[in-house]
This record gives sequence, C-alpha cells and structure tokens, in this order.
Amino acid sequence: MYKVLLLNDDYTPMDFVVHVLERFFALDRERATLIMLKVHNEGAGVAGVYTRDIAETKVRQVTDFARSHQHPLQCVMEENR
Repeated sequence: MYKVLLLNDDYTPMDFVVHVLERFFALDRERATLIMLKVHNEGAGVAGVYTRDIAETKVRQVTDFARSHQHPLQCVMEENR
C-alpha cells in the first residue's frame, strides 16, 4: 500500500487544496479542511492510502489538475510502512 501526500507550498490557495481533497479523495469539507491545515502547518498531509496503481493515478490526476489551474501543488506517494 502507498500513502498519497500533498506537500505545502507558499502559492497554492488553501481553498484549492480543500477542493482537491474533496474532488479526488472523496472527503467531506471538514476532513478535507483538517488535512489541508496539516499540510499548511506541518509541510505534508496524507490524503489517503491506496494500492500502487491507484496511488499513481491519484498523484497524476492531482498534479495535472493543479497545473491546469496554474498552481504548484505537489502530490507524491510513498510506501506505507
């Protein structure tokens, strides 16, 4: 299994991060806001844990969506140990 993480940057608006979490990870507004605050305050937050294929797809979808909206939001995956 792989964790999909969002990484903090100084440019992506907080509401955009919440929107990404709602849209691509099917989170409700409250949970998405809590994860966004973790990203903001701690530098990274776990959006979800998935099989490798699904995690890779989520990373690609989020990255493509952020770039299409001209935001530098980074989404990465790492093995869940």
